[in-house]
Amino acid sequence: MKILKTEFPENSILNTNHKEYDYSDSYKGVLIDKENKIHSTDIVKAFFASGPKWVGILFVLRNKIVTIFGLKTGNKINNRQQQLNNFKCEPNERLGLFKVFNKTENEVILGEDDKHLNFRISLLTENLNTQPIKKEVTISTTVKFNNWFGRLYFLPIRPFHKLIVPKMLKAIIKELNKKD
Repeated sequence: MKILKTEFPENSILNTNHKEYDYSDSYKGVLIDKENKIHSTDIVKAFFASGPKWVGILFVLRNKIVTIFGLKTGNKINNRQQQLNNFKCEPNERLGLFKVFNKTENEVILGEDDKHLNFRISLLTENLNTQPIKKEVTISTTVKFNNWFGRLYFLPIRPFHKLIVPKMLKAIIKELNKKD
């Protein structure tokens, strides 16, 4: 399964807001959906369920460090599977650090606003016209810095982000292909 860096999707909700971002990137991969039953909520649940364990360890480390600076860390997740089962993926609903900002049939926007920066993650699915059982899944990230601390904060995060996002997208697709 190949994950490719790609242009920011023109039809993404994040692109239609006509906002300027300090950072953005997009990665895409192809998902097999033989019965055409995988929807945006399924993609988001796989986003939360299928991340590599080392990413979870990095988030724990991040949360310990940023607490010193008064940044948001999200609620502690005790029973992740139970929270995922109850998660409806509706606007304003939260899971950990992530808030659902918008949801359509094909896209969900997650993210958070904090004093140092605002970030959004788009999980977008599009049917491939040439192959009806395949869907292109694109994960896009945008960051808007609110101050100099946001820029400083993102400096060491950026290289990890570029490693983590493609691996997470690969894990999402792998997880969803298991169910098909």
